[in-house]
Amino acid sequence: MKNLNSLLAGIFLAVAFPFGVLVISSQVQLGSLGPAPAEEGGPLFPSREPGLAIQGRAVYVSLGCVSCHTQQVRPAGQGSDIARGYGVRPSVARDYVQQKPVLLGERRIGPDLANYGARAKGLDGVHAAIKHDGQFTFLYAGEKGHEVPTERAIALAAYLQSLRQDYSSPEAKLKQ
Repeated sequence: MKNLNSLLAGIFLAVAFPFGVLVISSQVQLGSLGPAPAEEGGPLFPSREPGLAIQGRAVYVSLGCVSCHTQQVRPAGQGSDIARGYGVRPSVARDYVQQKPVLLGERRIGPDLANYGARAKGLDGVHAAIKHDGQFTFLYAGEKGHEVPTERAIALAAYLQSLRQDYSSPEAKLKQ
């Protein structure tokens, strides 16, 4: 019984030390990530979202879109995202350094949106995709066939158009 404190301290250290090393090493590796140029002397990527896209991000979160759509292109061995055209390269941690909070998604019921802005067919195509299944028609005013987007719909469309992973990063180069 007199060695019980030493035993408990040893057990605590045996669990806490590896856990601490894991957390600290992750912070060292990922905590210092920031935007990086795609080429030497080029612009920094990922770029900041424009103001209207930031408002659209809030609409995206408030509507719960994150529960049905992901924003991460999986590597070739972990899924067929690149073959489906969701992106041109797998997502990496640096793609999300500008996002607070990161909206990776919960389930992929709808298509992945990580690179939606690069594959969208113009603004009309984005609005058509939002109205596609009839779930978000309340974001549009007017009669069927003559709908006018509300401010929330315009902001959401701007956010969806800003979702792009069509640039090279030090961790994930674009395939030529």
